[in-house]
Amino acid sequence: MSATSVEEDEGRGGARQQVAAAVGLLDRPLTSYYLVLGCSVMLLALGLTMVLSASSVTQLQRTGSAYTLFQKQAMWIAIGLPGMWLGARMPVKAFRTLAYPLLLLSIVALVMVLVPGLGHSAGGATRWINLGPFQIQPSEPAKLGLVLWGADMLARKERLGQLTEWRPLLVPLMPGAGLLVLLVMLGNDLGTTLVLLTIFLALLWVVGAPARLFIGILGLVCLVVSILIVVEPYRMDRLTGFLDPSGNELGKNYQGTQGLYAIATGGWVGTGLGEGRAKWDFLPHAETDFIFAIVGEEFGLVGTLVVLSLFGLLAYAGLRIARRVKDPFTRLAAAGTTAWLVVQAVVNIGAVIGVFPITGIPLPLVSYGGSALIPTLLALGMLLAFAKREPGARQALAARGPGPVPRALSWLGLARR
Repeated sequence: MSATSVEEDEGRGGARQQVAAAVGLLDRPLTSYYLVLGCSVMLLALGLTMVLSASSVTQLQRTGSAYTLFQKQAMWIAIGLPGMWLGARMPVKAFRTLAYPLLLLSIVALVMVLVPGLGHSAGGATRWINLGPFQIQPSEPAKLGLVLWGADMLARKERLGQLTEWRPLLVPLMPGAGLLVLLVMLGNDLGTTLVLLTIFLALLWVVGAPARLFIGILGLVCLVVSILIVVEPYRMDRLTGFLDPSGNELGKNYQGTQGLYAIATGGWVGTGLGEGRAKWDFLPHAETDFIFAIVGEEFGLVGTLVVLSLFGLLAYAGLRIARRVKDPFTRLAAAGTTAWLVVQAVVNIGAVIGVFPITGIPLPLVSYGGSALIPTLLALGMLLAFAKREPGARQALAARGPGPVPRALSWLGLARR
């Protein structure tokens, strides 16, 4: 055998060993824990940076300081991170206890949104409650409330063997979800309605609803959403603009067109952080609904792929937790939370790149807004708590090194033996 052949065999063997080592990392007990934590922190850091970049021009014009929204977002993160830390240390029983009060408070708050003088409207939807200098969007904690309540209710029914027929499967889950959807739709918030319906369908799917029942419910959901679009003129304008993106570029298609221009301008590696032009009064809502367009403009295709990869890893981690844990509530809550965050990200990104109609929902962890950020961090803290209940996770946590660096090196297999 020639020396070249030997070197090629050694190279292939080394590549196989590297692939095997990478696959081995995914089989470790704490893989889900570190993926959720790492993706969350990186998306938070990116989001805070992009909120500053996307809002600096408009805030300098309006308030005289380019850091206004940046400071508010940093404050929301400072509030949400301790909540995430606390959630990661809470027992499963605590989440089940919080399910019913959180759902009830969400319903009361959603009713308050509809009260004249309390509710605040913007962009065709009434979503916020005015509380002096702050505004609260009750539909955001309602997502977490529906996840916890639906998971707890279905877990109790599963333990009692009551999920073999359609009636106990849908009652009271369907009326409860329907009430939330109705209150949100009375405020003309179709985007949040789609996320709530996604959570509802995800819970049915994970609990093992019969295929015929699931398809029937899915068809009913599509019918309801279609009716809601048809009866509201501005939603029809968005839909027709989506179907004909080349028409009326200065009217109903303006925001979508400017978002595509921003992404196209970024090219492969972007114009550079802070060097984007779309935020100079060209792209509306650059720091919220269309922050992904600013990422694409300033970091290019590379930056958008990083964001997609982080959400992809977060989805993998959430589904891994749901698959590996044994407790029915934990499995349902993990799957519902993952569906909520990932589908919301997909819908937001899809609207920016022109794959879906514009719905006005934020990009989780990246877009500006405390009402969405804090419940999201609490939900991610819950996923961290569930990840600790995977097989072997408690033992791995007990054997961790004294500090974060040794722990990370140990997890990567690089610590000294």
